[in-house]
Amino acid sequence: MLVIRLTRVGKKKDASFRVVVVDSKRKVQAGNYLEMVGSYDPRVDTIDLKADRIKHWISQGARPSDTVHNLLITKKIIEGKKINVLPKKVLAKPEEPAAPVAEAAAAAPVVAAEAVAQEATEEKAAETPAEEAPAAEVAADEAPAAESEASA
Repeated sequence: MLVIRLTRVGKKKDASFRVVVVDSKRKVQAGNYLEMVGSYDPRVDTIDLKADRIKHWISQGARPSDTVHNLLITKKIIEGKKINVLPKKVLAKPEEPAAPVAEAAAAAPVVAAEAVAQEATEEKAAETPAEEAPAAEVAADEAPAAESEASA
């Protein structure tokens, strides 16, 4: 399967990327790709893509990587939604400001006390009729069986 993806070029700590078409099983090393269809320099934020060649390879069955997909949408070569490429930890929402947290902490003991009282009420209501009735039935069933065994 063909993939359109980025390969890193440039100096150490000065990355730039080539957008290349390559077989998905191959490593992308120097010259080990089918065609270079563009370049991307994130430091200067320049994106140079050959739109006609990219559309040609996509029509041949090549699939863009997630990052290349987002670049293609940015340059309006293809249409669609961008794909999230960040890890889940990075997406975590920042904490709320200190004032709402302090108000919530002050209200927390009251809410917790109400929740505990409600749970206790629910447990008593659920345990009383449900546990007593089966116990009485079991005792009644076992008593005649014990008598019949004793008489035998």
